[in-house]
Amino acid sequence: MARFSSLVKPASQELIHLQVLRTERLTPHWMRITLGDGEIGRFTPMGYDQWFRIFLPLGGDEGLERIPAKANRIFGYLKYLRIPDGMRPVMRNYTVRAYRTTGPSGGPEIDVDFVLHGTGPTAGPASRWADAAAPGESVVIIDEGLGFNPERGTDRVVLVADETGAPAVAGICASLPETATGVALIEAPSAEDVLEFEGPTGIEVRWLVRDAVGEGAKPGALALDALQAAPPALTAASDTHFFIVGEQSLPTGARRQLVAQGVDKDRISFVGYWRVGAASPAPKSQRAADPAAAPTDGTAH
Repeated sequence: MARFSSLVKPASQELIHLQVLRTERLTPHWMRITLGDGEIGRFTPMGYDQWFRIFLPLGGDEGLERIPAKANRIFGYLKYLRIPDGMRPVMRNYTVRAYRTTGPSGGPEIDVDFVLHGTGPTAGPASRWADAAAPGESVVIIDEGLGFNPERGTDRVVLVADETGAPAVAGICASLPETATGVALIEAPSAEDVLEFEGPTGIEVRWLVRDAVGEGAKPGALALDALQAAPPALTAASDTHFFIVGEQSLPTGARRQLVAQGVDKDRISFVGYWRVGAASPAPKSQRAADPAAAPTDGTAH
């Protein structure tokens, strides 16, 4: 996750060991993984777009036990990189789609929605893991807090995202006051990937289905156009809080566009989740075992 605006940090950033409780294929490109058990009691929900680093045991559970306590900090990350390739867990960033104090498992649960890019050898490590995950598998997470800063306002919002930011937008809408107004502009890779979610009745949710070819196929392009066409009464309002996430060109382009229109920078929360052609590679051992394996997940969320 590339950081472009200040984040709201959690009170604690410990390693939290969890297990997969359930999996559910929502659409062709969405897989929901429900986590819980283990040390779930140490997780403190913050609502909105709360995100975390997740370590996936593609090399077995032994690698999870070797994750350093501060793997999300520079020196801890260097120690993490010293875990032998083939054993080292894959680290990615994801959003809490939903948190329940008591779920079907009888205890707290976290839903995490994974975007599936490709299938089999054409998918990245996190996509392959999510597609094949089974109840009982272990993972480790580190809470990272919020990208959406509620202090910038919750009464009037403009939320803009590609599909990787859809869980964040859904989480924000679930946390907003019922009196909130505004619009959510969300791209989807296909009409089948449009998902309904709850939120204030005053928030218009507009899904933008990308074309398979042409300019509309570029992640973020439709969202930028839709933001440009948003009602001036909404975008020019002095109390509107903008939240823009997704492929890097979307938040950077949208922020540039808004500032040029006179929007105060302090009213914009924006984060680049991924960048076309520059995401994290799969572990060497996996590429060696499967030369056709894709080099990237294409998404941080």
